[in-house]
Amino acid sequence: MSVAGTYTCVTKTPMGDQTSTFTVNVDGDTFTGSNSGQMGSMEVENGKVDGNTLTWQMKMTVPMPMTLECKATVEGDTLSGTVTAGMFGTFPMNGTRG
Repeated sequence: MSVAGTYTCVTKTPMGDQTSTFTVNVDGDTFTGSNSGQMGSMEVENGKVDGNTLTWQMKMTVPMPMTLECKATVEGDTLSGTVTAGMFGTFPMNGTRG
């Protein structure tokens, strides 16, 4: 089953729950896409697909410039993973493909 699609996600951060729309466009063992939410839109960088596991980075600009390290696993239409924001720690990210 493909991990491609559009997911409605919630990332639990110190600034509260951040709701976003995460788009995954698969091309072999790589993917492109974006994560758009209240803090703007970030493009997927270095997106990799390994079975049903996704790894990628995103460059955040608000509230401060930072590269986010992300990893998620897709089971059916459910996405669960983490977003690591450098010294700020790692936060859970969960979503549903819709």
